[in-house]
Amino acid sequence: MPPAGSRPILDFVMDRLEPLRRLLRQSSDPENPSAEQISALFERLTRIAVVGLSRDAAKAARRVPSYLAAKGYEVVPVNPNADRIMGKKAAASLSDIQDAVDLVVIFRPSADAAVLVREASARPEHPAIWLQEGIRADEAAAEARAAGRLVVQDLCTYRVHRALFT
Repeated sequence: MPPAGSRPILDFVMDRLEPLRRLLRQSSDPENPSAEQISALFERLTRIAVVGLSRDAAKAARRVPSYLAAKGYEVVPVNPNADRIMGKKAAASLSDIQDAVDLVVIFRPSADAAVLVREASARPEHPAIWLQEGIRADEAAAEARAAGRLVVQDLCTYRVHRALFT
């Protein structure tokens, strides 16, 4: 039993996730995973493939992956138009990444996202799939979810990380 006047651990956890719950309510996809599922994902993440990682340091598709790398995640750039990004060799496509990844983050327009969601869903290690804020591929996301994949749409990984860890 907790000491008199203290709050139970469950209340602390619930309060810790409230900023993430607010972000989830702002997303246009009501089928996104719960705050608890997203928190658990970030707790186990080590390696993130970022499709559409930009060479332009001013773009969100570069700033967000740079932030994640600074927080200790291994970021694998995926960009067919670049040899190196963020000091790392860029893969031309997801299929060019030989090692397992825990998460595939997609920074491509919604019109291009469905094929990338399907490619990520087909990976043998079954990574989580994340479409950044403003990006949706509803049919492909539904297929991936039906196959047991964790899929997030229309939500910024930077904002979620900040909500969880600051």
